[in-house]
Amino acid sequence: MSQLLEVESVSCAYQDNVVVKDLSFEVAAGEIACLLGPSGCGKTTVLRALAGFNRLRSGCIRIDGMPVSTADFVLEPEKRQMGMVFQDYALFPHLNVLENISFGLLSASRGEKARIVAEVLELVQLPDLSKRYPHELSGGQQQRVALARALAPRPQLLLMDEPFSNLDTELRKQLSLEVRNILKHQNIAAIVVTHDQEEAFAISDQLGILAGGELQQWGRAEKLYYEPVNPLVAGFVGKGSLFDGVCESATCVRTELGLLEFAEPFCSPDGSAVQLFVRPADIRPASEGTVPAKVLTREFLGGMTLYTLELPNGRRVESEVREKMDFEVGEQVHLQVSVHRPIAFFDL
Repeated sequence: MSQLLEVESVSCAYQDNVVVKDLSFEVAAGEIACLLGPSGCGKTTVLRALAGFNRLRSGCIRIDGMPVSTADFVLEPEKRQMGMVFQDYALFPHLNVLENISFGLLSASRGEKARIVAEVLELVQLPDLSKRYPHELSGGQQQRVALARALAPRPQLLLMDEPFSNLDTELRKQLSLEVRNILKHQNIAAIVVTHDQEEAFAISDQLGILAGGELQQWGRAEKLYYEPVNPLVAGFVGKGSLFDGVCESATCVRTELGLLEFAEPFCSPDGSAVQLFVRPADIRPASEGTVPAKVLTREFLGGMTLYTLELPNGRRVESEVREKMDFEVGEQVHLQVSVHRPIAFFDL
C-alpha cells in the first residue's frame, strides 16, 4: 500500500511548552490508525497539527509525498482534503441535518448537494432524517450526522477526535464497528484519537501509544498487547501488574507470586533482575498453593468473575476467572499463576 500520510520527526509546542516531541509514523491509503493515550499526552495537539490548525516547532507532515506542514509553512486546512469529526460533534443547532451536511459543499449546485447528502445519509443509516434539527436527534444520530458531514466532501483522510466519548458503552462499541465498516467500504484513511483501549482495538489497523508527548510504540494491536516495548505500553493496552523478579534459570523467575516457570527460555540464568507484567487472566485463586492471599472483592460479570486479592505484603492484584468458583469476600485462598506468554522487561 502507498503511504498517504507521513509524519516525520514532528514536534509541537505552545509558546515554550513542548507538547509533542520527535513524532514519526505513516498511514497508508485506506488504513485506519489510532493514537491512544491518557488525557494531556498530546493526542489532540497532533490531530490539530495534521489538520493544519497548529504550527510545527520542527519536522514535516506530508500528504501523498507533498509537504503540508513544516516549521516554516502551513497549507490551509481547507486545501488538505481532510475531514474532521470533533468530540462534541460541532453541529450547527439552527441548521437541519441536510443543511449541516451540505455546509462544506461550497462549490456544489443545489441538486448536487442534495444528491451527496442523500448518499452519505444512506451510508450512515439515517436516510429519512434530513429535515430534523440536532436537538431532535439522539447522541448516536448526532454522531452519524457529524460523520456524514465529514464524508460529504470525499476526503482522502478523516481525523476523529474522541468521536465516541459522549456515548454509552454499548453504543460506543456499535458505532466503532459501523464507522470502521463505512471507512473501509469508502477506502478512506483515518486517524482516530482516543483514550479508550477497547475502542482503539475495535476500529484500528495500526495503533500508536502516546505518553508524555512521545510515541512509545506503533504497530498492530496484537503486537502492542503481546510484545509491549515497556511497562507503560503494557499497562495501557491491557490490565495487569508489574512484578520484580530474579532469573533462576532460563525458564524460571522468582517473584512475590512465587517461582514462575515458562515453556520457552527467555531469561539469563545468572540471577539477573527482570520485571514481569502479569495479566489478571494469568492469576487465579485456589484452595492450595505456596502464596497465600485474601479475597477483598468479588464481582460476577457474567462470562467471568473478577477477584481482587491481597498478598501478605498488602499488595493487591486482580484475577479474572472464567470457570465457576465460590470463594467469598474475606476468605483466605492461595494463588496459582500460569503465565503462558511472558511479558518481560530487562534493564529498566
